[in-house]
This record gives sequence, C-alpha cells and structure tokens, in this order.
Amino acid sequence: MNRTLGVCYYPEHWPETQWADDAARMARLGLTHVRIGEFAWSRLEPRRGAYDFDWLRRAIDTLHGAGLKVVLGTPTATPPKWLVDEMPDMLPVGADGSVRGFGSRRHYDFSHDGYLEECKRITLALARAFGEHPGIAAWQTDNEYDCHNTTLSYSAAARAGFQAWLQRKYQSPDALNRAWGTVFWSMEVADFGEVELPNLTVTEANPAHVMDFRRYASDMVVRFNKAQADIIRAHSPGRDVIHNFMGRTLAFDHFAVGADLDISSWDSYPLGFLEDRSDQNDDWKRQFARAGDPDFQAFHHDLYRATSKGRWWVMEQQPGPVNWAPHNPAPRDGMVRLWSWEAFAHGAETMSYFRWRQAPFAQEQMHAGLLRPDSIEAEGYFEAAQVAKELGELEGELDDKAGLADVAIVFDYPSAWAWEIQPQGREFDYFRLVFDFYRSLRRLGLSVDFVPGDTPSLEGYRLVVIPGLFTWSPALLEAIKAHDGHVLIGPRSGSKTADFAIPQGLPPALPDDLLGVRVARIETLRADTPVPIQGGGTFQFWREYLEVNAETETILSAKDGVPALVAKGNCHYLGGWPDADLLLEILQGLSANAGLSVRELPDEVRLRRHGHHVFAFNYGATPFDLTDLGWSREPLLGSRRLEPSGVAVTQLSDAGY
Repeated sequence: MNRTLGVCYYPEHWPETQWADDAARMARLGLTHVRIGEFAWSRLEPRRGAYDFDWLRRAIDTLHGAGLKVVLGTPTATPPKWLVDEMPDMLPVGADGSVRGFGSRRHYDFSHDGYLEECKRITLALARAFGEHPGIAAWQTDNEYDCHNTTLSYSAAARAGFQAWLQRKYQSPDALNRAWGTVFWSMEVADFGEVELPNLTVTEANPAHVMDFRRYASDMVVRFNKAQADIIRAHSPGRDVIHNFMGRTLAFDHFAVGADLDISSWDSYPLGFLEDRSDQNDDWKRQFARAGDPDFQAFHHDLYRATSKGRWWVMEQQPGPVNWAPHNPAPRDGMVRLWSWEAFAHGAETMSYFRWRQAPFAQEQMHAGLLRPDSIEAEGYFEAAQVAKELGELEGELDDKAGLADVAIVFDYPSAWAWEIQPQGREFDYFRLVFDFYRSLRRLGLSVDFVPGDTPSLEGYRLVVIPGLFTWSPALLEAIKAHDGHVLIGPRSGSKTADFAIPQGLPPALPDDLLGVRVARIETLRADTPVPIQGGGTFQFWREYLEVNAETETILSAKDGVPALVAKGNCHYLGGWPDADLLLEILQGLSANAGLSVRELPDEVRLRRHGHHVFAFNYGATPFDLTDLGWSREPLLGSRRLEPSGVAVTQLSDAGY
C-alpha cells in the first residue's frame, strides 16, 4: 500500500493566476492528492442549464500538470439560490416545524425526490465532463452527511416518503398497528395516509413509530448516496467513490452507506471534538486541550475502516485551530504529525489536510490551513512536510495489510437510535457506552476492529465485545453460537424486539443453551448513586437485576447479592455499566483468558499494531520510556524515549509481543 498525503483546495476562492504556484508548492511539500469542487455548484451552474465547467477543467489541468491527483466532489451539499427559489419545498424542516433556509450549507431534504433528480443531473453532467480525465483519481459524494443535524427532516416530502416506506414494509395498516402497539393511547390508524411524522406531539411519541422514522431517514441517506455513486461508476470507470463521514455522528447507518463506497473517509478534528463532543470532565479536557483525546480519533479510524471493508482515508485533518468549537486552541507542537501517523497506523491510505490556505472571508475565515491567508507557511505545513519525508524514508518498510486486530467490537447504529428515542436514564448514550469499552481495550494496549450488528462471522477473533445491542440479528446470534473464542455481552443487549417491544422471554433474549440469564428488572442511576460491586468498583448509570439458571456461573455480584457478571462457557453477560476501573479489570481478565497479551498503559500513551509492526503515540506533555513496555531495540521511526507528541514504530518482535 502506498501511503500518501493530500489537501483540500478551493480554486474558486483564489485568483487563477495563483493556481499554478499553489499546485507546485503542494507537490514540493510531498502532497499527492487534492480534493476540490464539493461546494462549487453556483460557479458550476450559475443558472439552470448554463454549465460553466471551463474554470474547473483549467483547475484540474493545472493540478494534474503538477503531478497531483484530483478528488472531485459533487457539489450537492450547497444547492444554489436559483434552485432553492425554484423548489422551496426542498428545504429541510426542523423538529419544531421551522424551515431551515438558504444562507449556509446542507439546506436540502434527503426525502425530496425533485432535489434528488437535480443532484443526479449535476452529478451526471460532471461525470460526463470529467469522468475520463487523467487527472481525476477519485470522487467524493456530497460532503459530511448529517453535518448540522440534517439527516432528519419533518417536511411534507418526508411525510409522504415515510408513508410510502411504511406501506412497503407493513403492507396493511393492521400490521403496522400490531407492530407499533397503537392500541396504546388510541393511536390506531386505518390508512397509511393517516400516519404523521413523530414530532410536535404533546409528549413522547410512540417509540416504534420514531424508530421506523429513523430507519426511513437512514434509508434516504443511503438512497441519496447510491444515486450519485451509480452515476459516477458508469461514467468514470476505475476511479474510487468516497464519502467523508464525521465524528460522533450516528443519525444514519454508515455501514449501509459504506456498502456503496470504494473508500470511507472521515473528517478528523481532534481539538474541536474534545471541546465539542467529549463526555470527559474538565480536568481531562484541560489535560488534552492541545493534543485531543487519545482514543477519539482512533475510534473513528477503526469504525470507518470497517464500513468500507478496510479501505479508508482521512479526508480532512485539522492542521491548526478550528473555528467552530466552544474554544479553539492551537495544537501542541508535533500533534499534527502524530495525528497523521496515527491514521496510517490504523490502515489509512491517504491523510488529507484541511485546508491548503486559510480563507480570509466568510464563515470559516478563523479556521487554520497549511498556509496562512497571506500564503506564508503555517505551523501545520512543516509537520506535514516532516510526515512526507518520513513516509519516503520508510517506503517499503511497513506492511500493506493490518490483519485482524486483537479484539472485535460489535457496533450497531439502530441501537444508537433506539436509546436516543427511549434512553430511560439521562446518561445512557450508545456512543458513550461503546467508547468506554473501546477506551478500556486501548488502555490495555489492544488493537480493535469493529463489525456491524448483523455480521455473519466472528472468525479469527479471540475476544468479541458487544457493549450493548438494541435487538439481535439472526446472523449475529448464529455467529456467536459458532464462535470458539470469548464473548462479552454488555448491558441492555437484546432488550427489545425489532418492533421496540420487550421480548416475551425477557432480555437479553438469548437461548438458554448459550447463556441462561434473564433481566427481571432494571434501574437507572444518578451519577452520584452508583451500585457497589463486591471486590471493588461500581455500576454507574444502568443496572440490571439478573436471574440465572443452575448452569450459569456468577463471576461478580453487587454488594446487595445481585449477579453482576455471569458466564456459561466462554459467553459472558454484564448486567450494568461498569466504572472505568471495573471495566478495565473485567476486560483484562477476559483478555488474559482469551490468550491475549495485555499491558496497562497510562492515559497519555497508546499502541496500535499494524501487520508486523507496532506504533506508539504519546499524547502527553512528558516523555515516556517504551522500554517499560518491553521495547528492546531502537525503533524504525522515533526512539524508545517517546517525547511529548512523539511517534515510534518498531517490529512486533522488538515491542515485546
């Protein structure tokens, strides 16, 4: 695998006389890929049918002439004003019923058939014009699905589309009424046309109704993406189709979208995400304010790698302060380099920085680039140059394929929707639960793969973790039965049927020959009222009262005697949400039983195995001695004294494994 660097560039923002110099500087820096065009619809089609592609062709020719490979974005995230004026009902509608209007971006409704046709039209025109251009290496569909919470729309188009979707799924109103339990509160309908959208209700809407709306909305994102991908493949053969996902964005099923991509990518903003999307306390945020959370980026690297069967990029990497978080500090020296190498450690093909030059105008003018607005090199430029130099020096040294990780985590988007719909406890958040398990595994020095909730096979993994799961898919249940390694099933798994009802046999709805346990009742806990566990540690936020049969062993109990962790053979069930120390202890024991080599790491240091190599990263502000972890020789990159923001790479055997 040829690991490469890229950058995001907006030729329409700069004088054409500047393009050639920009392209030459990019090439000298060591960049190979340039993403362009994803917000340029008003320049590409100033009036309906009046295409102006000449400037774009000259830009692509200029970049290609400098030896750069172009990733061309479809401009559908920014429909122009003339199109909005033609079909104002294409605008999304918020849950409060207000129209979300023109004036920024992502002002469209995924459900709107007319807008979908317009997107297909502009995509087709671009694909016909540039699909065979030798400078085009790949395409990006749209930009950041669900950015600004735009997956869900409560418009007339969404209502009509949802009703048609329900009719296809249920065939008859009676079947819908049975599935949703609409006899409750007299919510029965006699016709699909009577179904409203689940917003603006006096109190909580029917959870099965909301769940189906979430499924429908996700399907609309899949439909939208597939329409563009199909056109691109038909007219630009041999080029990859990519989309750039976001951090902690669970409104649609990324596995389903990824099925129509060649490469999944995501936009990595470690400092912005720490401020804006972290559940950690203020002490943690202060500690890592200039480094980012040691596990947040890695989590998304691993997740999005799974959504497109192993091929993935970072499309946008933060190179300096951003403009959109509550606070926007500058990265500590060396962190842009560290973030870049961490992506490669998780198997990234390309690391692309956002953006080439900081914009001096409009909404993102406070967002740093590799260049300042005056075209002088910014701090991130020099770190990108160092990464480019190191990639050249290590070319041919590193493995192309990562191989299976130590542990698999089952990740399921419908579970996130279900527990947003009916959290039961304020703190119960699916991402937070899964992330707690992921962080604990990383603290043990383990590498992680993600698999979807309907995966048909767990072959090759010695430990599989299911942090929580709304409902079981038949495929996953069969995979667990066939699995000869250890399995840990977390709280709230199998707690509902697909129709959002409590299973007749009670959760976790597992066959007795797999694990004889029932959840008799649950309670949710205030953060300051945890349940103590015998031997130390607590359950926080969520606790289940488990009933076990005679063949099931109780491993841990709460101090009140209620089973907390039970097992039958290699299958374990955890009846609550452990605190960090207890979760670490549980996973450490299971990992050892599974034959995995673990080493407890400090908060600041992380390891990632890739093929026959181990990467080490220091998010901390003080040095760390890798000999403490068994690193016996000087690494291929870096040194055994891992400096702040330091990166080191060594052979697997030299890392003490």
